[in-house]
Amino acid sequence: MMIRNKSNEAFEIAKALFPGGVNSPVRAFKSVGGSPIFFDRGKGSHVWDIDGNEYIDYCCSWGPLILGHANDNVVDAIGHAVAKGSSFGAPTLLENELATLILSHHRFIEKIRFVSSGTEAAMSAIRLARGYTGRDKIIKFEGCYHGHVDSLLVKAGSGLATLGTSDSAGIPESYAKETIVLPLNDIEAVENAIQTYKNQIAVIAIEPIPANNGLLIQDVQFLRDLRTICTREGIVLLFDEVISGFRVGFEGAAGYYGIQPDVMAFGKIIGGGMPVGAYASSAEIMSKVAPDGPVYQAGTLSGNPVAMAAGIAQLKACLEPGFYDNLKSKTDFLVSAINTFAQEKEYAFKIFSVGSIFWLSFGFAESVRSMREINAEEVKRFAPLHAALLEQGVYLGPSGYEVGFVSAAHSMEDLAKTIEAFKSALQTVFA
Repeated sequence: MMIRNKSNEAFEIAKALFPGGVNSPVRAFKSVGGSPIFFDRGKGSHVWDIDGNEYIDYCCSWGPLILGHANDNVVDAIGHAVAKGSSFGAPTLLENELATLILSHHRFIEKIRFVSSGTEAAMSAIRLARGYTGRDKIIKFEGCYHGHVDSLLVKAGSGLATLGTSDSAGIPESYAKETIVLPLNDIEAVENAIQTYKNQIAVIAIEPIPANNGLLIQDVQFLRDLRTICTREGIVLLFDEVISGFRVGFEGAAGYYGIQPDVMAFGKIIGGGMPVGAYASSAEIMSKVAPDGPVYQAGTLSGNPVAMAAGIAQLKACLEPGFYDNLKSKTDFLVSAINTFAQEKEYAFKIFSVGSIFWLSFGFAESVRSMREINAEEVKRFAPLHAALLEQGVYLGPSGYEVGFVSAAHSMEDLAKTIEAFKSALQTVFA
């Protein structure tokens, strides 16, 4: 049995310092039990905790580390940048370089604005959509999470679903009333909302690959219908690609499905593990952003040179021939082997995946397209599975509603060990 005394002691100290002992809710291990693991270092696909235990990591910092931990090129880029100055609050050439790298390889956007987080990106994209259309109301979908923005934190997923709440205290009712929350994969509900609030809706915001409340892979026709409706009604279509952007392909879900959104929000991968976000659109829509236009948004650390340097190093690797095909092949190998075993054993368990994103689902469903299709009682099986995997040196994010990631650093040996660990863990859980 793995000993984690040092992590337990560190958590006791942390609880006197931070709410719940953590700086982001899902880290608290509330849904899996016990104390969170305090990590000391990571390299490639492996992480080590402060007790010296080693794990194969499929959390990957919740997605940004598509090359794995401490990638040599990313580390070198960060070191070179920070040695010249960690922040200037003024333009640097690194901002130009990263923007050019993104825009020249992404057919759906013409201009971009860097910010410091995915939440800030989504918030700014919503403000831009309202400023561009002159309308106030927002449509979002149950199970899609767009950061902890007041007007979007309504029946959101991820950490909130883990904690068993549907919205957050501290958000005025007037804010929530500007947000219309609809079920995913229900185009009739969208049409009804648009007719009810005719000419009042500024933006339809969606994770085109919802990955914060399970992996809710949508019928592509639903996404195409959203595009048609937005064009017809003069509504901005916002793809929140903080997770899927540069993950399922360099052009994210927009490229994967071949659908042109009006505005996109990015984060995670474009910072190479450093805090970052961005929103992007056509030159016409982005012309509304200050200082060119009336939509104000600013940030002291926006375009931070350290994050820009890390992002450049990481995205250059993502553009290498075969990069995404290789990631998908490894993910398919892992998922297929585990699913085959579960099916042979007739376990109520299935892993869903797209690209290098995967999610553990409990039940016999062949598809899960909305959060309403997730059985909360079945998700409780995740806690013992998570514990059993930890004992065998496999680390997943501590929530049954969160997705996992395969990185370029995961080796075939890692995958083989993980498959055997899953077989043993599933036998324990379903015994």
